[in-house]
Amino acid sequence: MNRLLDKYKSDVIPALTQKFNYKNIMQVPKLDKIVINIACGDAVGNSKALDAAVNDLTTISGQKPVITRAKKSLAAWKLRKGMAIGCKVTLRGDRMYEFLDKFMNIALPRVRDFRGVSRNSFDGRGNYALGIKEQLIFPEIEYDKIDKIRGMDIIIVTTAKSDEEAREFLSLMGMPFANA
Repeated sequence: MNRLLDKYKSDVIPALTQKFNYKNIMQVPKLDKIVINIACGDAVGNSKALDAAVNDLTTISGQKPVITRAKKSLAAWKLRKGMAIGCKVTLRGDRMYEFLDKFMNIALPRVRDFRGVSRNSFDGRGNYALGIKEQLIFPEIEYDKIDKIRGMDIIIVTTAKSDEEAREFLSLMGMPFANA
């Protein structure tokens, strides 16, 4: 059983039920999925750059990523419709909880000058998005084997109806929000 899932069932559900007066346990917000995306702009001129990004994302998530392709052609960026320009992975179930636990407790504290994540990165529907500047904060990535420092976007999708519910849910789960 997963540590974060145990915490959700034993601590988070009762606390949220009490705070928001839910009548049914099914109203309590829960994690739906986590999407990790790496955009690889240099893949236009160098096809090996995308392979390295795919390998990094596979190592971080434990799941094979999907290649994302350009939707439009942009002459200024030498980009044609259908070119491979990034990769993404969608985590659900146990892998999602394991990744979030590792992300909050191991990876985020390794960020330089870390003072917490922004409280304002919610989308209005209870989903949280944050960007990371380098993949080196994950312990699985070996510093000597990377060719380029890449950033990534991490989107945490919840079943919360509002940003206030989602913020409370994520802070009870252990998300280190900045004090603002």
